[in-house]
Amino acid sequence: MAHNPTGSSLIGKSVRRVEDDRLLRGQGRFVADLDMKGTLEAVFVRSQHAHAKILRINTAAARSSRGVAAIFTAADVSTRTEPICVSGEVHTPERLQRELKPLDRLHPVPLLPTEKAVYVGQPIAMIIAENRLAAMDAAELIEIEYEPLPAVTDPIAALAPDAALVEPAWGTNLALSVATGKGTPDAVFACAPIVIEEEFRTHRYVASPLETRGVLATVDPFSGALTVWASTQTPHVLQTILASSLRMPVASIRVVACDVGGGFGQKGIQCVEDALVPFAARELGRPVRWIEERGENLTAAAHARDQIHRIALAASADGRILALRDDVIVNFGAFNVIGLVVPYNTLSHLLGPYDVPNAHISVRAVLTNTCFTSPYRGAGRPEAVFAMERIIDRLAARLNMEPADVRARNLVQASAMPYDTGLLYRDGNPQVYDSGDFPELLRRARAIVELDTIRAQQKAATRTGGRRVGVGFALYVEGSGMGPFEGAVVRVLPSGRVQVATGACSQGQGHQTVYAQITADALGVPFDSIDVIGGDPSTIEFGIGTIASRSTVTAGNAINQAAIKVKDRALSIASDLLETAASDLEIVDGKVRIKGIPERAISLSQVAQAAMMAVLKKGAPGDGLLADTAYFIPPTVTYASAAHAAVVSVDEDTGAVTVERYIVVHDCGRVVNPLLADAQVRGGVVQGIGGILREELIYDERGQPLTGSFMDYGLSIASDIPPIELDHIENLSTRNPLGVKGLGEGGAIGPPAAIANAVEDALKAFGIVIRSGPLTAPRLRRLLFEAAPSG
Repeated sequence: MAHNPTGSSLIGKSVRRVEDDRLLRGQGRFVADLDMKGTLEAVFVRSQHAHAKILRINTAAARSSRGVAAIFTAADVSTRTEPICVSGEVHTPERLQRELKPLDRLHPVPLLPTEKAVYVGQPIAMIIAENRLAAMDAAELIEIEYEPLPAVTDPIAALAPDAALVEPAWGTNLALSVATGKGTPDAVFACAPIVIEEEFRTHRYVASPLETRGVLATVDPFSGALTVWASTQTPHVLQTILASSLRMPVASIRVVACDVGGGFGQKGIQCVEDALVPFAARELGRPVRWIEERGENLTAAAHARDQIHRIALAASADGRILALRDDVIVNFGAFNVIGLVVPYNTLSHLLGPYDVPNAHISVRAVLTNTCFTSPYRGAGRPEAVFAMERIIDRLAARLNMEPADVRARNLVQASAMPYDTGLLYRDGNPQVYDSGDFPELLRRARAIVELDTIRAQQKAATRTGGRRVGVGFALYVEGSGMGPFEGAVVRVLPSGRVQVATGACSQGQGHQTVYAQITADALGVPFDSIDVIGGDPSTIEFGIGTIASRSTVTAGNAINQAAIKVKDRALSIASDLLETAASDLEIVDGKVRIKGIPERAISLSQVAQAAMMAVLKKGAPGDGLLADTAYFIPPTVTYASAAHAAVVSVDEDTGAVTVERYIVVHDCGRVVNPLLADAQVRGGVVQGIGGILREELIYDERGQPLTGSFMDYGLSIASDIPPIELDHIENLSTRNPLGVKGLGEGGAIGPPAAIANAVEDALKAFGIVIRSGPLTAPRLRRLLFEAAPSG
């Protein structure tokens, strides 16, 4: 247990997670652990076709199956519900809309389809039974007659004039388009001495959280109110979406995010299953639960990545980038549920830490007969970084220059901060980096990786054969701490314990620890006297949730502000009790004392009791607690940054890649808890390594998924992960009082590019160019077989 001795600060200290004791003892409370008397279990019958008309659904035999309570199809649901807006209310900022005029056809999704299925795995019917086995048995008895339709799975093919249409009413598969730029890129390209053009693809993969999705809903028999326990990142948003879809007042629905076993963006959106389970509970008057199977998660939960970049770079003969052009195609899958979020993240993060004076970037997103996509750790940034960092390495190869030197030549300098990129960010504000030192990030990464030593190893490997060693770098800037707001309520109970409630909810980040550190410092109370509650809208009226590397920036600063307000109020009350001016008082270790006379003190518990008695005596409204609320509204995002370096070895006989070392030098502003910051970065790196080396969701030409289990989907294993070496630079943000920047996604952004660059570096004698992942041994062996060494 952490302690904060008198006058010391806990911010910046490596406090161990207070959550771990409970979780490691098996005392976590996930949706699957909740046990309600009389709970029914839900199972979904899902489409086996990627694109097909639904001609007939026969549920007669299934309805009479033993243990079945109800079966719902579109005929039962569509007239009593509204389509669900999966990502919540997505508004395009007025300035961005005015200046860029994006096309964005958002796609509300019916809870169950009435006319046709548009991807394999789409829910067609819901069976509710006394237990899961009975529901599964009944599912086998449902007869669905389909008329198969032509399917389109490739995003480029989806743009063809004769392509099968996922949404016929649109007359096209184009769901979104937006473009931006600066300077005069066309003129620069026309006369630049060096022009490089490439096509890079970031393949499709999925978040694969340890805990799959789950929902449990109960209904109050007297009021009809719903309580929904969900494995979600955004309980307040889910509450609003359920109210809209189920046609109920928001106040009649309580959503609780209990322990959540990983989210990574996949649980930051609201899916039809999230609404169908509460619908069934309301209709049947009994608790209903659904726990997703792993096969469902791989085929029917939101997928990610899947972008094509046709990118061109113009440069001077000494390696200075003069202009950049990129035409991006994004595969949305069957629905446009996220709007500009991921596509615009890609667009706005492409230039990264580089000073590029001329640019034109366009993004088109299309529908295909594949599972819909959503943000996944990094949310468009890994895709942008992959394209940008790969083409920088291609420039270095063209010029026969050290790739790290090319990067150093083009970085924005620390003296240029705050730096205006000349673009708009997704919130409609100018994209101005608040702080950072990109050259220092690269310098430290280059020193830690010992670049000269690796170059010597490469020469030795060239002479002796065998495993080829390569090193690759990737730098990026990450917009983090996105608004519009996050809130916190800080209460000092009469017992003296401090309760902190916030709209942010943890999926393993360590919120209970970090938020207690912030509260302890701001309020002056012992760390172990603080209880943190997240993910329950009944404890705070408004909230957003934990997505987009935002929680420490938004919720952390809201907690800090609320705690300061409570402290000021406590000092005011204590000034009467101690008969001295509030300015002469301080709170240390949970006691209010006179400065310089520490023995003249009263406990914060006594102050809270006095506050309660004052309310009771006056009969004034209020709960009588020493409490206050704050909502932090960031002016715009903060910009974290990092340099990644990967050292790999490639077996030239088998194509097998081993990541020998991985280095991250990260700048997230003030580091609140170095131990947990390092853990967050390491977790992201692990997912990034899996994404480039192993993981891939594959569809055949008919839209049938070929990777529906972990037998086929190559999730990383412990032996894939190298030592991960971390260093931090703290350039404080000027956009919030704590000076923090976002951290949670950073580890996942760099590995695909850094490792691809390292593999290409290792195989440069063969003239191999890495244009997509995953870099599996069979895929690299094929490239090696097709290539002949050039040296």
